[in-house]
Amino acid sequence: MDIHKILEQVKNNEIELKEAEELLKKMPYEDLGFAKLDHHRSLRSGFGEVVYCQGKSNEQLLRIYERLYEQDRNVLGTRASREQYELVKKYFPKVQYDSVSRILSIRSKEQEEYQLIGCIAVCTGGTSDIPVAEEAAQTAEFFGSQVLRIYDVGIAGLHRLLSKLDEIRSANCIIAVAGMEGALGGVIAGLVDKPVIAVPTSIGYGANFGGVSALLTMLNSCAEGLSVVNIDNGFGAGYLATQINRLACNK
Repeated sequence: MDIHKILEQVKNNEIELKEAEELLKKMPYEDLGFAKLDHHRSLRSGFGEVVYCQGKSNEQLLRIYERLYEQDRNVLGTRASREQYELVKKYFPKVQYDSVSRILSIRSKEQEEYQLIGCIAVCTGGTSDIPVAEEAAQTAEFFGSQVLRIYDVGIAGLHRLLSKLDEIRSANCIIAVAGMEGALGGVIAGLVDKPVIAVPTSIGYGANFGGVSALLTMLNSCAEGLSVVNIDNGFGAGYLATQINRLACNK
């Protein structure tokens, strides 16, 4: 529940003062014992709290989804399993699950009709990087950004990337997702005048060290305007790109 909305409802006599007081008691966070839900996060940062589903018990996950849904009607979860989806769907029929990105989300009718703004280009080095790229893309879309997907344009066949360069340059921000040696981010950053967020993935052979080789390549890139998130952190890239996209749209 948004504080501004509560105050408007009190002002318009839509809810009683006592009811508003009870709602405000749950802010800035609600203590569930095993979790402290940050209901004020959207007020501070513009986006509500996101659920990291992996590692949570069924009871914990259901309780968190229940409370976040009651407060906001929009819930985004990452790293969810199909079993968790089947569990949540029993109680929240509107929940959607994407098995590629492992995103588990509930969108209100209002958000479903919300027009996406700006443009974020999400590029991958290879097809195997798509799950991480989709986590980034769907996170950005959930928070209101339009996403352009450009997959399998790794530097082993540079002509593939160059053929899409005009589309990539049209975006307000670019996410470059790559494993192996992870050179895609630096190459794109050297070709565009927009911020590039590089996402190293754990895709690669033994000396890839689970994504460390790609991470180090991206961190050591000589290209300007390149930032790097953690290995396989598509969510972090999608979130950051949306913040940049919002600024670009509001300038």
